[in-house]
This record gives sequence, C-alpha cells and structure tokens, in this order.
Amino acid sequence: MIRLRYLADVNPSCPAFETLGTDEQVTFMPLESVWADERLDLTRTRRKSETATGYVRFQEGDILVPKVTPTFQAGRSAIVPRLANGVGAGSTELHVLRAREGADARFICYATQTSRFLTEGVSRFQGVAGLQRVPELFIRDFSVPDHALGEQRRIADFLDQQIPLLDRAVELRMEQAALLRERQRAGVALLLSGTSTASQTVIHPVLGPVNAAWPILRLKRTVQRAGVGVVVNPSSYFVEDGGVPFIHGGNVREGAFDLTNVKRISAEDSDALHRSRLAPGDVVVVRAGYPGRAAVVPEHLSGSNCASVLLFTPNDAVEPKWLETFFNSEQGRSQVRLVQYGAAQEQINLGDVVEFVLPVPSRDEQRLFMRELQEKQDDLVRLDRLISESVTLLRERKRALISAAVMGEFDVTTARSAA
Repeated sequence: MIRLRYLADVNPSCPAFETLGTDEQVTFMPLESVWADERLDLTRTRRKSETATGYVRFQEGDILVPKVTPTFQAGRSAIVPRLANGVGAGSTELHVLRAREGADARFICYATQTSRFLTEGVSRFQGVAGLQRVPELFIRDFSVPDHALGEQRRIADFLDQQIPLLDRAVELRMEQAALLRERQRAGVALLLSGTSTASQTVIHPVLGPVNAAWPILRLKRTVQRAGVGVVVNPSSYFVEDGGVPFIHGGNVREGAFDLTNVKRISAEDSDALHRSRLAPGDVVVVRAGYPGRAAVVPEHLSGSNCASVLLFTPNDAVEPKWLETFFNSEQGRSQVRLVQYGAAQEQINLGDVVEFVLPVPSRDEQRLFMRELQEKQDDLVRLDRLISESVTLLRERKRALISAAVMGEFDVTTARSAA
C-alpha cells in the first residue's frame, strides 16, 4: 500500500496561473460544475483579476475533489482536461490533486471515487453538522495499492471503458422514468378533457379539446370557500412542541402533503384563525414558489392551519380530488403560467385563480374517472419504483466496480464487461 501523498501533490501551487496577464481568461468552476461524468462543466470563464483571491487554482490534468458534504459523498471527483489558457480557478470547497511523475491521474481520480475513500472520508469530517468538510490530511494519508504505472494505466483504461456503459444504463433508466411521468401527464390531460369518451368535442380557447357535453365553469362557481392562509407574520404563531401542523407551500406536493419539516401552531390559535383552518376535503394550492401545486386535505390534518397558501372548499359541483387533479394538470398549469408573476419567486393571486376555467362533468363521472386515474397511477408508481431500484443497483455496481479495480481485487485484462 502507498499513501496518496506519494502519488500526487495535494493542493499544490499553480505557477502557470501567476504568469497570465490580469485580463486573460481562466476557466471558472463553482462546486456545482464539478461532476465525475459528462455533466462536468468547463464552459464558464472569468478574467484572472476576478479570481485572484478567494479561489483555488488548478491546471490542465489536475484532479478536483469536492471536500464538503453532501457533494463529497457523491464521489464527484473529476480530472479537468481542457482549460482556458491551461489554468482555472474554482470554489474553495475543492481539494486539488496533481499526479506526480510515475503516477496516472486517472487512477488517482478513480481512487477518490472508491467506497473506502468515501466512507473513511465521512468518518474524518470536520466542522459543524450540515457543513462538514474532509480535511487535506485525510487525502494525503489515504492508502491505495502500490501498483506500477503500467498497472495503474490498465486499471484506468478498463474503468474508462466500463464506467460510461454503466452511466449510460442509468441515463436510459432515467429517460424511461421521464417517459412514464409524461405518459401519466398525458393520461390526466385526456381524462380531464373527456375526449376519450365524448361523442362530440369542442375546442375551448383556454382548455383546448373538451367533451362538448361537459359544462365549463369558472373556479369560483365550484367552491363555497376561497381564501388565503395566514400571511401576516405567520412565524409569530409557531410553537416548538405539541399543537397541530401549520401547512406552508413547501409542505404541499402534487396530491400529497410532506410533513417532514412542518411548522406547528397551537390548537387554540388554529381554532381562532378559523378562516384558514383546514378540514378534510379542502384543497390547498401553493401560492408562491411552485404556484398551482395542489393537494386535498386528508382526515389526519383536520383542524390544522395554513400560511401563505390558497385554500378552497369545493361545493356540490366538484369532487375535491377532481379539483386537485385539475390544478396539477396541464389544463391548470397553463392558466397558472398566464397569471403568475415575480422574478425572485413566482406567485399567484387568489383574485386571478378564482377566474380559472375547468371542465365539470357530473359528480358520478368525476368519481368514475378518478377511480380510473388512481388505478393507472398505481401501476405507474409501481413501475417508477422498479426503475428507481434499478438505478440504485446500477450506481452501487459502479461504485463496487471502481473499488474492486483500484484495489486490485481482479485482473482487469481478463475481466468481463460490467454492463
């Protein structure tokens, strides 16, 4: 075994950077541009004078290793092959490794992507929770097999051939998942239009093709209550313990609520704020951030309250689930896009939303279509879960292959293809 300090200089100086003129361009790499695959972004440049202080410096062929959580654990180390004027500057959340003579930079880079490197690095983290970093000393002292240069190159050549195959397999699985979601959206749009069962269709100027037999109503005619959650200093109602959930826009997903980081309000305050108190069957719609995203309030959130979201109580014209589905569909989103505003944070106003139009078949038809939609969604959720599990296994296989090859656990010259 040999320590990395004998194979690479860690955070070395960059004389080539110093020789450049102050107005010459260098490649600029913030942390989000550093990836181990084709997402590596070398397109950004800045003048040398703009990066003279507060950034790490590197040159072509150096290895960049993210030092901060959670980027470190993702194994996003990368070799920088082409840089403006041969040099670059980047985030101080990067360690820079430069292969010494007699060492292969690709082998060193793969060594920093092994399971052992990542696991031991996490155990050596320094700093407060949420912003921890792997120290330089850990990298310098990390040990790898003392392969001869020729063997390092053979290992790197093998991984250069196999890893893209596994990455492509992951990419194809992700594309498959995206197609499933697109199929789901198309199915919802078809269901809400009623055109699949219509004897006659019409083209509505806002909704597009719809069942000619279905009434088109403004949203305000389908609800008995339309309001906004607490908007004036909602934080003054927060309680640490007890109480009931105080729903914000960040807790609303499409068709569900995420209570992971939900704020809480006392039951007494929630009762006093009766205009924004939630009841089962109410429909909560995100007002700012991801405007238009909607979910029906379930039984277990009865008596809860809400802040900075839109709140609707459907009347006898619509099923709550029909209204939720409308908001989350392209028919609803297209109307949201027409009225949303704000550069820093997109948002919508209640006065605009109540003027939205939606198709309103009979309640029996709504319930029938919602059952049909739920069956299709259950199938898609199952398929999506299988794809997600497949992606996880492929990524685990990739990490295991890198680790085994670097550690010399098999002969790369006779190994079978990984994918």
